Amino acid sequence: MTTRTLLRSGHVISMDPDIGDLPQGDVLVEDGRIAAVEPEISADAEVLDMTGHIVIPGFVDTHRHTWEAPIRGVAPDATLDDYFVDILDTFAPLYTPEDVYAGNLAGALECLNAGITTLVDWSHINNTPEHPDAAVQGLKESGIRARYAYGSANTSLADYWFESRIVIPADDVRRIRSTHFASDDGLLTMGLATRGPGFCVDEVVTAEWAMARELGLPITVHVAMGRLAGRFGMVRQLHGLGLLGPDTTYVHSCYLSEEEWRMVADSGGTVSVAPQVELQMGHGWPPVMQAIEHGLRPSLSIDVVTTVPGDMFTQIRAAFGAERARVNADCWQANMPVPSTMLTARQMLEIATVNGAHVAGLEDRTGSLTPGKRADIVGIDATAPNVAPVHDAAAAVTLCADVSNVDTVLVDGVIHKRDGRLLGDIARALRLVGESRDRLLAAKEAKAAKAPA
Repeated sequence: MTTRTLLRSGHVISMDPDIGDLPQGDVLVEDGRIAAVEPEISADAEVLDMTGHIVIPGFVDTHRHTWEAPIRGVAPDATLDDYFVDILDTFAPLYTPEDVYAGNLAGALECLNAGITTLVDWSHINNTPEHPDAAVQGLKESGIRARYAYGSANTSLADYWFESRIVIPADDVRRIRSTHFASDDGLLTMGLATRGPGFCVDEVVTAEWAMARELGLPITVHVAMGRLAGRFGMVRQLHGLGLLGPDTTYVHSCYLSEEEWRMVADSGGTVSVAPQVELQMGHGWPPVMQAIEHGLRPSLSIDVVTTVPGDMFTQIRAAFGAERARVNADCWQANMPVPSTMLTARQMLEIATVNGAHVAGLEDRTGSLTPGKRADIVGIDATAPNVAPVHDAAAAVTLCADVSNVDTVLVDGVIHKRDGRLLGDIARALRLVGESRDRLLAAKEAKAAKAPA
């Protein structure tokens, strides 16, 4: 029996150039798939009244260390260097599989609450074989669409991030692939989160790239961020190893050289920018326009909730404000007018939705309200005081709305948020992540007490 849901009478921003915007439009969902987007649709369906709402594709977060939800806000003033010590060398070794499960469940629900319907979970917390199983289970129970990117363990900063000679265990990657991701057509898919050159010796880098390609897994890697990695020339090193390809996403990319930008573009690679983290933690200027100028389609990501908010509205505004501030300052110094290519509010919505789907390798199934794609849909309440009255619907989403305005969220046609309330056993998720916080803090204190003075 066909299940139908009709989102009726919203201001539809489809992000599909063939459909465009419908100031008053309907979206019909059948069995989890978008069946039609038209000014008016008659159908025997459950009706979600979108009057006074802006209807958009769900946001796509292309890089988040979701496991860190239990330690949200523990490093508000951290630099990137601080993060490696305070998080990866302090908290990460203490994580149990139960902590990872609680973090991924609560973190994914946080995404859904904020209108993020697709997530790339950069999971570098695989300290035992039970850790990845717990991470996948948390994602699965949340109902989010996610690409689970299997990363390294983090039991020692020296072992895993300083010329590391430890390869991500291929046998366990194969086990997770066959156990949880035998098909690439599900709500959850798999990738490989690699550390890359500079952090690992060449033999480890080539082994991990070969592993990913043997198993058909897309690759995601941090490059060119701040003092720690900005001078490694990681893309140039990857090029020298013959490893560049269209299956790789480069996260941050703040200090790529001109040569490296061309290498990424020529190889068909993709880029994920985490603007608030990059500005706040010293990674460098978010390179949104640099990516665009090199013919790439940049996406946005949250990165770490230890230090920044976990919603896409923050990232949109950080990228928009930072890029325009940088260009305005350069033009003032040069005594010349600003270029006509300045980022626009509309572009930011494209970057946060359909570009994100492109970078996550899921554009065939999400990112725009296109008939045939899966129904990942968000309704924004545009009657709220911080959004109304609406003149430009795209600008209302990117520059006015916030998480409190996310009224309705569907993933694969399933309603996860309705009338502003997240559905499911939210109390349990919050209890588990709170218990995880308490256990991790206690373990940290116990470890500190045992340390030599």
